[in-house]
Amino acid sequence: MSGRPGMSLMSRRSFLAAGSIVVSFTFASHAMGQLAGGGEGNAPPIIAPNQKGSLKSTPVLEAWIRVDGDGRVTVYTGKAELGQGVRTALTQIAAEELDIGPDQISLVTADTLLTPNEGLTAGSHSIQDSGTAIQNAAANVRMLLRRAAASTWNVDESTVTTTGDGRLRTTDGRFSSYGEVATSVSLNVEAIPDVSLRDPSRFRLVGTNMRRVDIPAKLTGGAAFVQDLRLPGMLHARVIRGPSEGTRLGRLDLGPVEAIPGVVKVVQNGAFVAVVAENEWTAITTLRHLERTPFTRTAPPLPSGDLIAFLKSQPVQDIVVLNTDAPTSPPVREVKARYSRPFLSHGSIGPSCAVALFKDGLMTVWSHSQGVFGVRDFVADLLQLPLHQVRVIHSESAGCYGQNGADDAAGDAALIAKALPGRPIRLQWMREQEFGWEPLGAAMVTELEASLDNQNRIVVWRHEIWSNRHNARPEKAGGIWAGGEVQPPHPAPQGQPIPMPEGDGDRNSNPLYDLPKMNVVFHYIPEMPIRVSSLRSLGGYLNVFSIECMFDELAKADGLDPLSLRLSHMKDDRARAVMSRAAAEFGWAKRTPGDGRRGCGMGFARYKNLGAYCAIMIEIEVDRETGRICFRRVVAAVDGGQVVNPDGIVNQIEGGIIQSLSWTSREAATFDDTKRTSFDWSSYPILGFVDVPDKIDVHIVDRPGMPFLGVAEAAQGPTAAALANAFADATGIRLRDLPLSRERVKTVIGVT
Repeated sequence: MSGRPGMSLMSRRSFLAAGSIVVSFTFASHAMGQLAGGGEGNAPPIIAPNQKGSLKSTPVLEAWIRVDGDGRVTVYTGKAELGQGVRTALTQIAAEELDIGPDQISLVTADTLLTPNEGLTAGSHSIQDSGTAIQNAAANVRMLLRRAAASTWNVDESTVTTTGDGRLRTTDGRFSSYGEVATSVSLNVEAIPDVSLRDPSRFRLVGTNMRRVDIPAKLTGGAAFVQDLRLPGMLHARVIRGPSEGTRLGRLDLGPVEAIPGVVKVVQNGAFVAVVAENEWTAITTLRHLERTPFTRTAPPLPSGDLIAFLKSQPVQDIVVLNTDAPTSPPVREVKARYSRPFLSHGSIGPSCAVALFKDGLMTVWSHSQGVFGVRDFVADLLQLPLHQVRVIHSESAGCYGQNGADDAAGDAALIAKALPGRPIRLQWMREQEFGWEPLGAAMVTELEASLDNQNRIVVWRHEIWSNRHNARPEKAGGIWAGGEVQPPHPAPQGQPIPMPEGDGDRNSNPLYDLPKMNVVFHYIPEMPIRVSSLRSLGGYLNVFSIECMFDELAKADGLDPLSLRLSHMKDDRARAVMSRAAAEFGWAKRTPGDGRRGCGMGFARYKNLGAYCAIMIEIEVDRETGRICFRRVVAAVDGGQVVNPDGIVNQIEGGIIQSLSWTSREAATFDDTKRTSFDWSSYPILGFVDVPDKIDVHIVDRPGMPFLGVAEAAQGPTAAALANAFADATGIRLRDLPLSRERVKTVIGVT
């Protein structure tokens, strides 16, 4: 049932009925909303608002946990493993609350036939929502097992305890296994919202460094990713399109193509064209032959000139994020600044890929999409199949957080597989196709204005944002490439920004600081000649960058310590603790002042003002001859609530730091008037191994018994600000437009 090659497909009802605790199965109906996964779409409705985490949408216990007669436990999550270690952490949570060993649990992730619909795996919601749901579901199951054992033994429930190895016992010495008791229990009941959880002081697994279950295959070159999937009789496909979005090839000479040895079929539907071959090399060489066809631009010209002027010239819809007007003392010093970021690629190491099989009326798709239920919906729409005839199984890919080409590739593969029933189709994009076709992270401009009074208090704060939407997750066929190419084409969806408090381009534009007079406005740009969608942390990256740079600029204007200015405007004790911890571990008070080459900087945010708290401090060295910024050391402090796997948190914060340093120092998608021009790692450079910081130290502020907070996207904004602030400290020059590339650095410091 895991979707492995050679395993038969059956309904989950029949699967669960065979010797298990479950007698029936209930899912909440799928609906389109913005209630999960960071509000990025494909979310189920809330039907039980008093429940915890994703139990709000799927409150029935059997959707989450199954106990077999032999005591084996299967746990189901709608969240996907994207490299963030969620399979490990969710296993720990379930095992802890069920009071069993992790080796007794099988975890099933993101499969439309088997798992609850939890929307997207996005917005740092996996542990916060799915972990909370599994924790509470497991506590309910443990309670029901104890209650059933007490009834069987005719003793008081309080005398029945669990032993940590899948057994129950009474104070009089009787034992029974979970499997034996499970035969008398039904989980076709809703969870009790206020169920008693295990005491954090007695945790055996949560809070420990359990080894990552997804690492062995990746480390040894095993079948770790969807790109590695091989099925019997599998064919290989490539899609033929123009070099980048908004382009279309001229008339293709397809007549001779099917005569090429090894070519099985050319699939054509309207403007959609794909070549299918017995082996991958034949598909690639045929693709290269057809790509020589001249192309034309079919969309408006791309913004190849002044990007900031372009963004500010576009029609906008104004969204007021904050408007407070508390009495203040008169301002005496004012700072104004404009900040910007370019369009960014996801830079996925593995180009998008999907495998699809249409057999016996069932379309099965293996995809690395972050939303398998959304893929099910748009594939059904694209192929005009009922939902129950589409199954989507998540399979990891080599690197992506956000909407890269995964959804498009899934649609491509399904459309091709429908034309070749019974043959598995492996569809993979090429490197230049990934750069040319995937949605980009939206470019942004912010303008900030802040004023201090004569007591060094910030009394005025204004923040304006210009940005396109950061969310185009497809829910219907019109949201993917193939949907707009088939005949008749599916209508493109009309995008809307994600509302606060999660936010879109305005994510994290509402400062956590105590500022009495604030005005924050999001100038939402509805239309853009560039395809854009979700990239990790959405608008939070530039908004935190802008806020934290402005704090440093205010501090410099008034001769204040940047940390002291932040602490004097922060009432949240957990935020203060995180900043103070980072400062103590970094040695902030004893740091060496900037000397023209070396400098230090800091940044802080609570992600979305709802997730983890994170403070970053960095020391850099600027090579004035080459413009290279060397990252000497980075210190991070993070408060993610109750810690599940400390090493997992460290990995996520380290990864966020490195990703943000790459964005901030190097990355920018480029264009001419007709197409994208950054098609490879030379034209779109990312941080290499030689460029990562010499040292990264992550310090965790544990909060036993507190709610889980998402940590995966907490470091991106603070890291960017810390780097820019360190550069200003080192050189005395403030760079506000990203990236802080070598060329830009050399220009401002006067070295040619």
